[in-house]
Amino acid sequence: MKKLKIHKLFFCAILLIVVHSCGSDSSSVTELETIQETETTQEAETTLQISLENREFVIDNVIACAGSNEDPSITSVFLYPREGVTNINYYHTNSLEVDKNDYSAYNLGEGELIDVFNGFLLKYEIAPIEEQWVIVTFEEDGVVNISNPIRIKHLSKPTEYLPENVTVASNTTMPIFEWEDGRFDDTVIYFQAVLTENNDLLSSTYTFDKNFQYYNLDNVVLNITEVEPPSLEENINYGFTLLAVSEDNWVNLFSEIVFSVE
Repeated sequence: MKKLKIHKLFFCAILLIVVHSCGSDSSSVTELETIQETETTQEAETTLQISLENREFVIDNVIACAGSNEDPSITSVFLYPREGVTNINYYHTNSLEVDKNDYSAYNLGEGELIDVFNGFLLKYEIAPIEEQWVIVTFEEDGVVNISNPIRIKHLSKPTEYLPENVTVASNTTMPIFEWEDGRFDDTVIYFQAVLTENNDLLSSTYTFDKNFQYYNLDNVVLNITEVEPPSLEENINYGFTLLAVSEDNWVNLFSEIVFSVE
């Protein structure tokens, strides 16, 4: 009889352990499902579409483009932040196989903003695996402003770095810059920046033509220079930066040169 009682007690103990284990597994599954649901909800809340709900917004009101770095695994997403803007963000799709205007396909990206031209422009540096669409946003006076979709083409059309494609006639204090495209022929607009030796921006313009004269606005289609720039001084080094941009806001060509006027 004593042995029987011991066996019964042993059996009951095993049964309690099994029941407890089953209860623990069930709880773990429930907790896992809750975590997964929370993660899914958090991911959904970071889409561009969700962020725009009940918000006033304006499309095509952020100047932005992107190009691959000389290390093509890194892509820079450039933007011009007007004075006083806040909450700058970028959103990206997972691939190009989506409607570029479907804001629900864009997820909030992560990264720090980096100064360009001592803060006149800003950029994110991202490392996309697949080619994708990117949109940049910021707030201004309570309104969300949205860039046009930017097509990231770091695999099919990595940005070319060709300073030799730019020439400058520097025998005047209003030098003339001319350039040629690289191997990509779908550029529609050119961005030019004239800089001091310390990388402060003097002039920031866009032309459809493959030439620009400092500071002649006759063929300039967009001027984002904040104040009228000073005359260039002789025998001082200046910088000139050129971005050749396609219709889908990808930088085909990036050229930088140093020059001085005589």
